[in-house]
Amino acid sequence: MGPIGVFDSGYGGLTVLKEIVADLPQYDYIYLGDNARAPYGNRSFDTIHAYTLSCVQQLFDMGCPLVILACNTASAKALRTIQQKDLPRIAPDNRVLGVIRPTSEMVGTLTQTGEVGILATHGTVSSESYPIEISKFFPHVKTYQLSCPMWVPLIENDEHETEGADYFVKKYIDKILSESDNIDTLVLGCTHYPLLMKKIRKFLPGGITVLSQGKIVAHSLKDYLKRHPEMETRLSKHAEQRFYTTDDPIIFDRMAEIFFGKAVSSEKIKTD
Repeated sequence: MGPIGVFDSGYGGLTVLKEIVADLPQYDYIYLGDNARAPYGNRSFDTIHAYTLSCVQQLFDMGCPLVILACNTASAKALRTIQQKDLPRIAPDNRVLGVIRPTSEMVGTLTQTGEVGILATHGTVSSESYPIEISKFFPHVKTYQLSCPMWVPLIENDEHETEGADYFVKKYIDKILSESDNIDTLVLGCTHYPLLMKKIRKFLPGGITVLSQGKIVAHSLKDYLKRHPEMETRLSKHAEQRFYTTDDPIIFDRMAEIFFGKAVSSEKIKTD
């Protein structure tokens, strides 16, 4: 029996882990942030696949039978290849899940107009993963995408709650809404973006639903474990969380508290 692995290229996945732990506190978790090679957003598909696979393998080696890619870029550019080509070769009994599909499954149940805006990083937008996944479940839903390149730096420099951040939050909100007057749902397609929620709501007109991923992924994981008892029985349950980074633990711990909502103590780890 082993913990659930949660992987992200950096810190954003901690907003997902926070909600998973709140919903499923009894399980053990290992969080791995590949901070030394972050950001992933502008890298090629092949590079992101190689980086993600090396971290997934690391989590498998640490005893995790189930790994969540709590990173939209990794989910967009690496998940399918890992599931279809790598897992049968390296760990056929283990599983790797992402964050885009659970979010896409929710969108059509929330929009009344059938028009949805996606705010994400350049890598996630260019992958077209959200339009593709949403169309599988809700073919009638029309999607509009926009990359928000300034949002992650604002958050990672702890400037996201300052007045200076208002300009860039309003800029991207106005731009996505200018695509259509009928957009009534916005998907925050980056796990950093929930930290901007107060400012996002400040510049949104009334009646627009904002969808962040943490609670959705937590609910989806709970449902997955109910439907897959063969996996659930392989998970250890001591209510423990461990944190690892491929970069400086001191820096990671300082930043992680912003995303996770409480202090963490991490260790440095090397990946291939």
